[in-house]
Amino acid sequence: VMKLNPQQAPLYGDSVITVQLTEEDKVEDDVVFYLVFTGSTVQHCTSTRKINPGSLETISPGHDCCETVKVALCASREGHPVLVVAEESFQFVQDEAYDAAQFLATCAGNQQALNFTRFLDRSRPPAADVDFLDEKVALAFRHLKLPAEWNVLGADQSLTENIPRETLMHFAVRLGLLRLTWFLLQQPGGRGALSIHNNEGATPVSLALERGYQKLHQLLTEEEAREPDSWSTLSHTVHSGDYSVKHHRGLDVYLLTAEA
Repeated sequence: VMKLNPQQAPLYGDSVITVQLTEEDKVEDDVVFYLVFTGSTVQHCTSTRKINPGSLETISPGHDCCETVKVALCASREGHPVLVVAEESFQFVQDEAYDAAQFLATCAGNQQALNFTRFLDRSRPPAADVDFLDEKVALAFRHLKLPAEWNVLGADQSLTENIPRETLMHFAVRLGLLRLTWFLLQQPGGRGALSIHNNEGATPVSLALERGYQKLHQLLTEEEAREPDSWSTLSHTVHSGDYSVKHHRGLDVYLLTAEA
C-alpha cells in the first residue's frame, strides 16, 4: 500500500503529489520509482524524486476528463524486471479555477457576462488571493481545448473596433492577472483587444496605468516583455502524435502521456 497526498488533482494537473511508501518499499538508492495513471482513454507515466527514504514527490498530469483512475507505483532497478509495488485510486476533478476558465472562455464576447466580472471587481480579493487565482485560472485556460475559431473578442468578429465594449482583456487587467493577461495576448484577438475602449473610454492599457500595475503595463506595451514567472513556465512540453512528454524543471520530473 502507498498513500497519495492529495488523492485528487484538478483536470489541468501541475500540482504536487506526495507518495508515502510503506516500510517494505523503503529501498536502496539504486531503485527508481514511477507512477502510472491509467484512465479510460489516456495513460500517464511520471517519474518521481525522493524527498527522504519513505516518501517521493511528483507532478500530477493534466487529464482529459473527470474520473477516478488507477495509479500503480512501479519500481525499476538495473538488471531487474520492473515491479508494480503498490496500487491506489486517484481522482481527477473539475475545480473552481477550471469552471472560471471555462466560463471566461465561453463569455468572451458576451457583454452581460463581462459586466458581471466588473461587479466582482468591487469586492477586490487580497493580493495573495489574486496571485493564486491568476496562477490557477491561467493553468486551467491552457488546458482547455479551445475551438479553432476561438477569439479573445468573442465569436462576432464583424464588430468594428470603434464600438465601446468590455473585453476579456479588460477583465484580466482590471484584476491584475498577469499570467492570464499574457496567455490572452498570445491568443487570436489578444493584441487587438488592447486598443478597444469600454463604455468609460478605458482601454486595457489605460486601466493598467490607472491602477498602478507597472508590471502589467510593461507586459502590454513592451515588445520584449517576457512571460511572467509561474508554475507553468517551469514546464516544457513536447508533442509527438498521440504522445506528449512534459519536463517540470522545478522538481526535475518527467511526465509521459499517451492515448490508451
